[in-house]
Amino acid sequence: MDERHEARPNSNTYVIDSEEAAELARLMQQDRILTEALGGLFPEGRLLPEDGCLLDLACGPGGWALEVAFAYPHVEVIGVDISPPIVQYANAQAVSRRLSNVHFRVMNVMEPLDFPDSSFDLINGRLMCGFMRAEAWPKLLAECRRLLKPGGVLRLTEMEPTLTTSPAFERFSALGSLAMQRAGQSFSPDARHFGITVVLPSLLRRAGFVDVHFHPVTIEWSADTPYHYPFFKDYLVFLDLIQPFMVRMGVASREELRRLYQQAIAELQQEDFCAIWNFLLVWGQKPKEEARALPGSSS
Repeated sequence: MDERHEARPNSNTYVIDSEEAAELARLMQQDRILTEALGGLFPEGRLLPEDGCLLDLACGPGGWALEVAFAYPHVEVIGVDISPPIVQYANAQAVSRRLSNVHFRVMNVMEPLDFPDSSFDLINGRLMCGFMRAEAWPKLLAECRRLLKPGGVLRLTEMEPTLTTSPAFERFSALGSLAMQRAGQSFSPDARHFGITVVLPSLLRRAGFVDVHFHPVTIEWSADTPYHYPFFKDYLVFLDLIQPFMVRMGVASREELRRLYQQAIAELQQEDFCAIWNFLLVWGQKPKEEARALPGSSS
């Protein structure tokens, strides 16, 4: 493979090591819960073309891609992720489920991807704010436009920090948003949120995508709702594993974060705990006919 496609040392900017057993298990569970809570594989009502080809960016353990391959056996699904062990795991899952129309490859989506022009009918990406640097988004969107067939669709699902009634969780979340800004992985001018949902539709239009739409989803996971326990389990692991990243970014000491973590976990289990989590699905189309220079015009 061309060396430009090799994952360079320290090129993994994910805020948590996805190869840790606890994080792998969390991502697998989160894939399933989010797909359900967001309204299914394609809540915008998308229909995939017969014999189409789909690319899933930063696929992780492959949960979404595997479900698409199962639901649409006529579609070829390819997932890419920066982690060789995670890709190996995803391919093993495809084999164990006897899904011959899905496979996974090692690639860094912040670098040029090893596919020919106009390879895909649809490109998907979900929750990439956990590793994407702000300046890398335009390059990725340009690469997606190159890889899509004329008329092909890019669909991206991103989030902002969840909102809760827990004082400790809110403090922890604010420190996490600050850490993301210091790492260059935020669009927020004051680190009060991630800012990605604010700019995402505009980023697609600036990258040359047309017919750009968005679909907001708010998931409630208050104490008396069905999603409380699944998301509580998710944050039980996430808030623990993200602490080394926050310490590296200098937003708090280990001692402060451990104290906040223990207090937040207690508050998340209170009977009057309330929470919502906001997501935004944005999609746009590569023009069916690219603009061409007029005869005799200068470049």
